[in-house]
Amino acid sequence: MKIHNIKYLLIGAFMLAFSACDPIVDEQHLSDSTDVAGVNLKVTHSTPGGNKITLTMDTPGVTGYWDYNLGKALTNEATIVYPIPGKSTFTFVGTLGSKFFTKTIDAQIDKLDTRLDQDWYDLVSENTAAGKTWIFAGVAGTGAEYWFMSPPDNPDSAMSPWWNAGDCCPPLDVAGSMHFDLNGAANYNHYQTASAAAEKGTFVLDISNRKLFITGSKILGYEAGNTANEYNIITLTEDKLVLYVPRSLKDPTTGWTFVYKPQ
Repeated sequence: MKIHNIKYLLIGAFMLAFSACDPIVDEQHLSDSTDVAGVNLKVTHSTPGGNKITLTMDTPGVTGYWDYNLGKALTNEATIVYPIPGKSTFTFVGTLGSKFFTKTIDAQIDKLDTRLDQDWYDLVSENTAAGKTWIFAGVAGTGAEYWFMSPPDNPDSAMSPWWNAGDCCPPLDVAGSMHFDLNGAANYNHYQTASAAAEKGTFVLDISNRKLFITGSKILGYEAGNTANEYNIITLTEDKLVLYVPRSLKDPTTGWTFVYKPQ
């Protein structure tokens, strides 16, 4: 009799132990506060047709950020001074609750009545539609430091040449040029030589992060560039542009520095 009682007590103890280990599942299901059609986007101009605009997403329960082509604003509302006249499309990237979405809105910029950051004028000139052409700031065989190996991963050392490659071994496009303008878009053209046809692309000038991005074309001195076509801006003035890559295609163990002047 005692044996049977002990057996039943053991069985009961095991059952309690296993039941105590069962997880308590509190299932929470995300639900959408609206659909994409219900997300309200708007553009407000500070002056009629002017280039200072406020991008707003004001639908409750929706969060995300604005992609305004030349950068991102990690907020539902952003005021920007847009440098490109004409019709532009801006994108809001957000979440409805259970899923992500993108939605766009167009804005027509008729006049650049709010002055841009000076970096824009230094890069493309005061005549932003006509733009500006840049060439290398040196000639091979003269000792000029215009295209050279520099320390890797350190923009502060960009102007410390390890090897002045441009003096003995100039880049393939040493006689070429690159042109930036804001004529309806952020236009960029690379010219292999003075008489070559343009290789057309676009560019992004990220002023806050001191970066220049090239898309669809290549930088002047491209053989020492990088696959992302992303460059640190070391110097940008009216008469000098210095770009730097932390790791070069020409030698991935080094950085590389490019020095340009207006044509």
